[in-house]
Amino acid sequence: MNCPRRLLYALYVTTSAGLAWTTALEFRHGPAWAGFLFAAASLVPLIAVIRESEMPHEPFIAYGVAAGAHEDVVRAELDGACCERWWTSCGTDHDTTCPHRIPRSSAA
Repeated sequence: MNCPRRLLYALYVTTSAGLAWTTALEFRHGPAWAGFLFAAASLVPLIAVIRESEMPHEPFIAYGVAAGAHEDVVRAELDGACCERWWTSCGTDHDTTCPHRIPRSSAA
């Protein structure tokens, strides 16, 4: 875990603790609805800590690609493209000169 992430976690926990203290004060000296509001608000930073701890540190780790290897994956996908029409039609059509062109059948 890097330093900015630790600082962010510390900020979340501190914010949650401050809201919990405000919750206790509201239940003692203020209206009950405000106490419930602060109690719910004190859970939000803790949920953020949980969600961020589950997030991958590198953007491509979520897709099963090691850090730094995403350029290779992109290059392989670009090299695997067969024709211009395939790219522009999201893979549904091919140019007439494309070797991967599959003739359309009228059979349903």
